[in-house]
Amino acid sequence: MARSPSHSRNKAKKQPVGGKPEPRSSGDGSEMLARVAAALERLAPAAPAAPDFAAAEAFVWYPEARRLAAVRRVNRVEMSLLKGIDRVRDLLVENTERFARGLPANNALLWGARGMGKSSLVKAAHAAIGAAHPAAGLKLIEIHREDIESLPELMGILRGAPQRFIVFCDDLSFDAEDTSYKSLKTMLEGGIEGRPENVIFYATSNRRHLMARDMMENERATAINPGEAVEEKVSLSDRFGLWLGFHRCSQDEYLAMVDAYVARYRVPVDAAELRREALEWATTRGARSGRVAWQYVQDLAGRLGVKTTDDGRQRTDK
Repeated sequence: MARSPSHSRNKAKKQPVGGKPEPRSSGDGSEMLARVAAALERLAPAAPAAPDFAAAEAFVWYPEARRLAAVRRVNRVEMSLLKGIDRVRDLLVENTERFARGLPANNALLWGARGMGKSSLVKAAHAAIGAAHPAAGLKLIEIHREDIESLPELMGILRGAPQRFIVFCDDLSFDAEDTSYKSLKTMLEGGIEGRPENVIFYATSNRRHLMARDMMENERATAINPGEAVEEKVSLSDRFGLWLGFHRCSQDEYLAMVDAYVARYRVPVDAAELRREALEWATTRGARSGRVAWQYVQDLAGRLGVKTTDDGRQRTDK
């Protein structure tokens, strides 16, 4: 019986060209999965390079890029120019020296009046102890307030490094809806890994408990159990073993700060005129502090045409 044309066409379709069988793809799709995996690896960002801690004495942490940026020149004030804070200065320097020597030391909270040298003291202590104990490899790592939640990642990078690190956060405080303070609590004490042995944390704040007073009063007024609500907030500052209070300076201390800056930079000015102008400057600012003293000396040196260099020698524009 003759076969229909359609049957002949179907049979022709099944015959491979050249008489060879067509290759079959693997049923489990492993080849496709391998291609997808290779494509994803090419798209993934490269792992960050290990920090070169020998490149500088200070670094700034940028969590978005997962990198520590070296600071070639730290903006700091010499320890001898910090007046009116002798007691807290000695305590912080002693604590920092113990840490550099590998002895037990406390995390420190420097709190109190603005402009009284809190952050300047941290940077000065790092410089002084780093120079006195070069074998410790003491490094200063600055973390910004808004990056506190990335502290665990930063600790992972620093853990195991041969150097010792002061992690420093300037002007630290928390608002009502901010829960990032819990990351800091875990890092200071209480985490399963704990703070690395080669890391210490220093913070400055205008607030003793790192929370605004109205926040704490609101907690007492609205919470079902006011005591527990406030304790949750206050327990953060309790995890700093060293509390250093900075208070407003007296007139004599303010003038001593001005005199120290003028002597350091050799600004030629009459002593009586200096006292009168310095007091007038503080009155117009409504405050006496190290910052106000420095701002006055900057203005005075500018008016007299005096430029200052890092080594304290004077140049005068003619």
